[in-house]
Amino acid sequence: MAASTELRELAPRAFRHAVPALLEVYEAAMRPPPEQLPGRAAVMGSHAGHPGFRSVVAVDDGRPVGFAYAFHGREGQWWHDVVIEGLRAHGHARHVRRYLADPLEIAEVHVHPDAQNRGVGRSLLHALCSGRPERTAVLSTRSGPSAARHLYRSCGFVEVLESFSFPGTPDQPFSIMAARLPLVGPGAPPPRGRSPWWPWTG
Repeated sequence: MAASTELRELAPRAFRHAVPALLEVYEAAMRPPPEQLPGRAAVMGSHAGHPGFRSVVAVDDGRPVGFAYAFHGREGQWWHDVVIEGLRAHGHARHVRRYLADPLEIAEVHVHPDAQNRGVGRSLLHALCSGRPERTAVLSTRSGPSAARHLYRSCGFVEVLESFSFPGTPDQPFSIMAARLPLVGPGAPPPRGRSPWWPWTG
C-alpha cells in the first residue's frame, strides 16, 4: 500500500453518512447499471445495523480509494440463509458446519481502479478481519479468474461452492469462498481510528 494511503475505521453512523462517497468507489470498480445504485445504497445502510459491523476505508489525499465492510453472519440474514440452503442442496452440509457456524460475513471489498495493484485490497481485507471473534470469514465473488479471487486465495480463502446463482441473478454465477481466521499472509497497519475524513460525515 502506498505511503500516502491510510486506513480509517468508520463507526456505523459515520459509515451511513459516507455511503454516497463509497458508492463512487463501488461504481468505478464494478460499473453496475446506474439504476442499481439506489438499491445498493439502501442495502449498505441497512447492513450497518447488523451485529458486529465493521467498516474500513482506504483514504488517499483526503478521498476514499477503497473500502470494505463485514458483520457477524447469523440465521435470518438473507445472504447467510441463501448460501446455507445452496450448500445443503449441493451436498455440502459439512461446509455449513465448518465455515458457517460462526462466520464473519464479508459483504463488500472494493478498490478504485486508479488505486488497484498497490496492495490496498489486501490491506483492507486484513484490517477488516484482524482481531475478530469469529472462527471463519465467508464471502462471495464472481466466478472465473479475477484479481479479487487471486487475492482471496492468497489470504487463505478456498472455494466451498462454485457457480452459484443468487435469486434474481441467474446469469451471474458466483463462487462462495471461506477461510479460517486469522487470515494467512502479511497483514496491514491498523486503522488510524474511527474519525471521518471529510466534514459532512458528522
